[in-house]
Amino acid sequence: MPGVMDGVRVIEVAAWTYVPMAGGVLAEWGADVIKIEHPETGDPQRGLINSGMFDARSSVNFIIEHPNRNKRSVGIDLGTAEGRDVLLQLVATADVFLTNFRPAARRKLRIDVDDIRAVNPAIIYARGSGNGQRGEEAEGGGYDSATFWSRGGPADGATLGGSEQAVPMPSGAFGDGLAGLTLAGGIAAALFWRERTGQARVVDNSLLGMGAWAMSFAVAGCAAYGVERMPEWRHETAPNPVLNAYRTADGRFIQLNFMQPDRHLGELLDVIGRPDVAADPRFADDRGRFEHRQELIGILDDAFATRTADEWRTALRGIEGVWAVQQTPGELIRDPQVVANQIVRDVTAADGSTFKLVAAPLQFDEEPAATGRAPAHGEHTDEVLLELGIDQDTLIELKVKGAIL
Repeated sequence: MPGVMDGVRVIEVAAWTYVPMAGGVLAEWGADVIKIEHPETGDPQRGLINSGMFDARSSVNFIIEHPNRNKRSVGIDLGTAEGRDVLLQLVATADVFLTNFRPAARRKLRIDVDDIRAVNPAIIYARGSGNGQRGEEAEGGGYDSATFWSRGGPADGATLGGSEQAVPMPSGAFGDGLAGLTLAGGIAAALFWRERTGQARVVDNSLLGMGAWAMSFAVAGCAAYGVERMPEWRHETAPNPVLNAYRTADGRFIQLNFMQPDRHLGELLDVIGRPDVAADPRFADDRGRFEHRQELIGILDDAFATRTADEWRTALRGIEGVWAVQQTPGELIRDPQVVANQIVRDVTAADGSTFKLVAAPLQFDEEPAATGRAPAHGEHTDEVLLELGIDQDTLIELKVKGAIL
């Protein structure tokens, strides 16, 4: 079945993860995303797996595969007149121009909004930045662990007072993936607007804005109450004892998410073997459970500590209240619901081997997206430029001049 973005062409002048992830999502939805890379250096993310930051035992460079799925790579030196001319020929055929270059770099390379719109007035111009396009730090760089996680607020929200170390992001590219998906959605909205009105829009997203959005309840609460941070949620004083995580006999955690304790507490107490607690007047209503929450939490602590996580998976299966075992990424791959919904996909590498990637979380008509591999550096230069109408002799001349790969 055709993807919802079939027929849309995106020119991506971006590197690393955040903005390329937006291009990867659009490509997974069916867009023809042409990734522009410098002929010699390419996207610096290609070399990150060899930097010592990651174990390079795998033959699959998952760090480049994840944000660059389904794209075509064209090697162009935008610093040359010939390379820029090739880029503008591509821009003339495109629906979207996607970049994370900073304002000064865009001006230097003459790929800012006015430059691109001079060639294609109807193009959607999409920018992803660290700190937004205005203000004193608009020219500053940004990465998700600093700009999204730390400056944007999630790190403070995840770190309990008195901790000797900051809590790190739970996964590499954690904020990048969220911000990239959001930027892809903004581009889709702009394409819809253009379809309705004929007007092209400029789309902006930032890691800083994404961090604030992720913390929006806390931000709104702090503004409402005039405080620096909302009260900490500690296990032993959680306001709702059945909206809490409990340690199992094998050191795992079960997260309870019972938003209606009156409705679900009784069935939980039956499962854990403490039906007597339901008759305790201390826990008869919300007020009592709040005032005596530490006692109820202690009872649940003792109960959950008697069985392993797998035993609790069996015991809790079928109850109406929502709960979950805190899973590792390895467990997530094997999760029956993940498998049934094809959330993690098998992808065929260039050498014919297979590896796994998480698909973009949206599906259309209950069809999982067609998740493909990332391109090799400059893999599609000749293919794309021949489609553009550039002949073989001109391609050779451009290669000799170093304008293209």
